[in-house]
Amino acid sequence: MSYAGRARRSNGKEGAMYSFFRELCEKWLRIPAEPEAPPGDESSARVFRAAPKYLKYLRVMWGIRNGLAMIGALTPLTVISIALAVNHEGSASAVIAGVEVVVLGLLICQALFSLALVQLDYEKRWYLVTDRSLRIREGVATVREITFTFANIQNLSVTQGPIQRWLGIADLKVETAGGGSVVGQQQQPGLNLHTAYFRGIHNAEEVKQLISERMRVHRDAGLGDHEDRHVVPSVHEGSSTVQEVLEAMLTEAVGLRRAAEGNP
Repeated sequence: MSYAGRARRSNGKEGAMYSFFRELCEKWLRIPAEPEAPPGDESSARVFRAAPKYLKYLRVMWGIRNGLAMIGALTPLTVISIALAVNHEGSASAVIAGVEVVVLGLLICQALFSLALVQLDYEKRWYLVTDRSLRIREGVATVREITFTFANIQNLSVTQGPIQRWLGIADLKVETAGGGSVVGQQQQPGLNLHTAYFRGIHNAEEVKQLISERMRVHRDAGLGDHEDRHVVPSVHEGSSTVQEVLEAMLTEAVGLRRAAEGNP
């Protein structure tokens, strides 16, 4: 199954410079191709992507971070330059002004580079759901791919910050008690293997409902993990069967107690 074509067509307005940047990152960072469908019926697989408004959200956060960085770096230099100019130290003031220009240039280059990474991070998010499991992949420098089977999912919740509410997007949080597996080029120390997010989707409640329904069907069909299944003695064969089971359990318990006390 190929999803990349659809994603590329949806981003057809990208510039040539960004296309070159993306291809370079895909080559040198060895970003894997689109993920395969997780375990389950491939015909049931549904692909969800972060909403276009999530890219706006990432750009807003990028603007806030870089704006604060520029203010923090340039304000002291500007204050020093003004103080030197007031004291008629023209040469020193000119040097500081030159330093300001260099710092500003570096900050602009760094901001443009990080903006391209924001776009690439948005494009490299994949959310896939089949009838048995889900798979989430995210990241550029560090690629994180996590797969949860419905038998292991314990909780689904929708989280939404103020900017997300304004944009009409939300995050769907998926939590398990165990069973999640992470595949990536690099793995962060202390990575939480039991929590994953459908980040920046516009239909979080719809996706939550879909996963809940498939979890219900999966569990009603008795498709849980083998280790979760237990054999229970049948009680439909009459009271004599139950009595025999209880007597056997009593005999075993007495034997264990004698062995623990050192009696034959």
